[in-house]
Amino acid sequence: MSDDIERGAGRAVWAQIAEAVRADIVGGAYPPGTALPTEASLSARFGVNRHTVRRAVRHLVEDGLVRVEQGRGSFVSESVLDYTLGRRTRFSESLSRPDSALVRVLLFADRVRADKRLADHLELRAGAAVWRLELIGKADDRPISVGSHYFGARRFPDFPDVFRRCGSISRALEDLGIPDYTRRWTRITAILPDAEDARHLQQPRARPVLRTDSVNVDGEGRPIEFGRARFAADRIQLLVDGQG
Repeated sequence: MSDDIERGAGRAVWAQIAEAVRADIVGGAYPPGTALPTEASLSARFGVNRHTVRRAVRHLVEDGLVRVEQGRGSFVSESVLDYTLGRRTRFSESLSRPDSALVRVLLFADRVRADKRLADHLELRAGAAVWRLELIGKADDRPISVGSHYFGARRFPDFPDVFRRCGSISRALEDLGIPDYTRRWTRITAILPDAEDARHLQQPRARPVLRTDSVNVDGEGRPIEFGRARFAADRIQLLVDGQG
């Protein structure tokens, strides 16, 4: 690993540090997913202050080579996963790497009243009771999404308990008599995350996320779920399936 920094050579010191760390990553010194040395270690290696190191790392983050997880440090970015959006979008089936260890963690489930927009999506009356499930999606122990999922409480009075028992939305719906369902529509927007989503996704608030709003319907075309997912844009790219 080179630590030769030329001061007064017409190139910013932080840029030289970024180039040296980039060479280390490309050369395999830091494989994808591994942590970079701490700011203190890099400061000592290059003989600079932490502010200069921080500027170099920020440049690597902007280039997509490094990701920062709040409270944990800086890591070499892994390859971005494709997440397919189609007529039968399922969390466990939509990732481009089927060998990834996938898990969804239930943060909470509560019963809320649907405002007019949500009620329209689910074809309910405004103020109708709905279940809200807040889930974190992980691939290989990396958080990739936070999702809010809404179901009519009258049609699915025990949905949170069924979900906890089954461990997935599709299996819970199957247990409740809906063996299959399809996506009516999906809307994709790039937004900045709020503080809570940034914390769950372990990313800075200044980095955009990809938000999808969607409605799933049963075999008779009746809405069964409205979902709002927020995907970490440096780990997921959305692939829209044009079939069907």
